[in-house]
Amino acid sequence: MADAQRTHEEALVTHMSKEDRVHAQLELLADFRVKTIKAAGSPETAPEAVESGVYPEGTETVHQLKITLRSVKPPVWRRIQVVSNTSLGELSHMLEGVMGWHGGHLHAFDVDGTDYSPPDPDWDSDDLDENNYRLGDVLPTLGAKMTWDYDFGDGWRHNVLVEAITPAESELTYPLCLAGKRACPPDDCGGPWGYAEILRALQDPNHPDRDDFLAMVPMGFDPGRFDLQQGQAALGAPRPLEGW
Repeated sequence: MADAQRTHEEALVTHMSKEDRVHAQLELLADFRVKTIKAAGSPETAPEAVESGVYPEGTETVHQLKITLRSVKPPVWRRIQVVSNTSLGELSHMLEGVMGWHGGHLHAFDVDGTDYSPPDPDWDSDDLDENNYRLGDVLPTLGAKMTWDYDFGDGWRHNVLVEAITPAESELTYPLCLAGKRACPPDDCGGPWGYAEILRALQDPNHPDRDDFLAMVPMGFDPGRFDLQQGQAALGAPRPLEGW
């Protein structure tokens, strides 16, 4: 009976629209998210990890990551869970989505001085191919850290911290966006310095370059807003400028 019910549920999911699947995923995630952050008392601080991060061979595990954009105040951050077997190439796509970047810019990971980036046959580089390395291999322990750089011109640097390593929950579909704070800066706005000027222009009607800076942001841009549903949907969605 249980198998028949599960088959019926899977059939229903197959015929759901993308929006309905996101809603269903978020409903499943709600109880799990409360359980995950309850011990901390705030979604901004992860609970103490009670798991060792070491499980029997063959156990599918999940990395819980906190991604924080450097040099931006107030802080812009996201908390996600991804399967530990995810390649760094796949992870970069997820980070672009959940942060809110449009894609179309170069990126790289730095793990203790070792760089990982997309292969480029036209560019001689000592970087390792990000597609050949797994998250669980380069960040194997709780508290492990790396830097993810996006858009070398604007210089957006992100701290990536492993907050927990846990067995995968069979009823959930990964990756998951658990929490976040504040909107992503616009692409091509001049990096942290340019974004700081945009924030000042938004707050000051008399800013001398207000019109120029406001032209860099989408209509209705709210720097304090983060939408969990949009964050979840963006984790697996193509980026607007992907491939440029």
